[in-house]
Amino acid sequence: MSREQRGPNEKLGTVLALAGISNAGLARRVNDLGAQRGLTLRYDKTSVARWVSKGMVPQGAAPHLIAAAIGQKLGRPVPLHEIGLADADPAPEVGLAFPRDIGEAVRSATELYRLDLAGRRAGGGGIWQSLAGSFAVSAYATPASRWLITPADSSVERSVAAAPDGPADEGGAVRVGHSDVAKLREAAEDARRWDSKYGGGDWRSSMVPECLRVDAAPLLLGSYSDEVGRALFGATAELTRLAGWMAFDTGQQEAAQRYYIQALRLARAAADVPLGGYVLASMSLQATYRGFADEGVDLAQAALERNRGLATARTMSFFRLVEARAHAKAGDAAAAGAALRAAEGWLERSREGDPDPSWLGFYSYDRFCADAAECYRDLKAPRQVRRFTEQALSRPTEEYVRSHGLRLVVSAVAELESGNLDAACAAGTRAVEVAGRISSARTTEYVRDLLHRLEPYGDEPRVAELRERARPLLMAPA
Repeated sequence: MSREQRGPNEKLGTVLALAGISNAGLARRVNDLGAQRGLTLRYDKTSVARWVSKGMVPQGAAPHLIAAAIGQKLGRPVPLHEIGLADADPAPEVGLAFPRDIGEAVRSATELYRLDLAGRRAGGGGIWQSLAGSFAVSAYATPASRWLITPADSSVERSVAAAPDGPADEGGAVRVGHSDVAKLREAAEDARRWDSKYGGGDWRSSMVPECLRVDAAPLLLGSYSDEVGRALFGATAELTRLAGWMAFDTGQQEAAQRYYIQALRLARAAADVPLGGYVLASMSLQATYRGFADEGVDLAQAALERNRGLATARTMSFFRLVEARAHAKAGDAAAAGAALRAAEGWLERSREGDPDPSWLGFYSYDRFCADAAECYRDLKAPRQVRRFTEQALSRPTEEYVRSHGLRLVVSAVAELESGNLDAACAAGTRAVEVAGRISSARTTEYVRDLLHRLEPYGDEPRVAELRERARPLLMAPA
């Protein structure tokens, strides 16, 4: 469906020329972005010609997909007004702001929580479907720089008049105490366990956005002292980062980006610099996963820089490990090796009884080995991959099922690159079995990549059997 504007859309034509995208090229990009979100679009070069020469405005998610497609080519976000489509149905730029003012920060976060639920109720992905493909790594620049300059707000005390027996205004103002914060932290701990065991797409994990809307948002809009407020912002930042991580794991990169930005702003309000570094590390992993390794290095180093002398040894080890992942993805073997050695050194310095944050409970030597293996996979060093993967797979799998599946795929890739097809297929078969028990788009993508690497051996019965075993996994809806 389309509706007509008055005259040609010269803005769209100009930006297309600037980006060097042909009419056919834009149509293909828009169709591909739509397919990533389950939309069947059949635009062609004639469709684009009508958008430009006649000012036709496509309906639904298409204007946002057009902006996203052009933005990917230009390497920056492209707002609808720049391409003459500002009067299309708007997809709010919710969650991308990193306000300096604490009151604005509360409004920005709570707006995101409310909109996410509206999207879920709408069905089919809601707002996130409209924002398909709109991830832009450049959106992390301002949040990271503002956090580096000022990692903690001076005061977060908030006073709102409330009736004795309940909320007094439309914000649902309540007086917040430490018991309220404890409930949020308990919810975050439960969500972390479910996410590790069942993946970000498990229905229990999907309750995190609901918790943010129903439980956290009214508390943020309530009354609290500076001490309680810091704790409240910290607990909410943890939950918000978890929502981002789960969105990342299920392939909703645009949602993850918005959650991460708000989590970083909340961590600043909490004056929790290590937690802010953890959010930046999560941003780094996402940027690296999406192919922006240089930006991934910057984000990891931002986490490191502000945490010198503040974070525990184990926390610093994790930040250096994330930095190594980005260096390896960029193909910088020397920098990756140096970061891995530093990460291992920090980990060796950690001691039982150190005041490590609860959110770092997943990180131990086997996790270091797993990520080191992925670094060496990206650097095409299969012998090192095998060495570290053997260590990573030695840990029991009951609690970290998704991690075990990812490690099995990495092991399979290393065996394949070492010329051991039987071992590669055996590890791949175990990975497919694990992937079938969880809901993780990221794990499925790892399996898909393995099968792509096995294509030259497609006539081998072992490979054909593995591909057949993986078919239900690959065909399952995202």
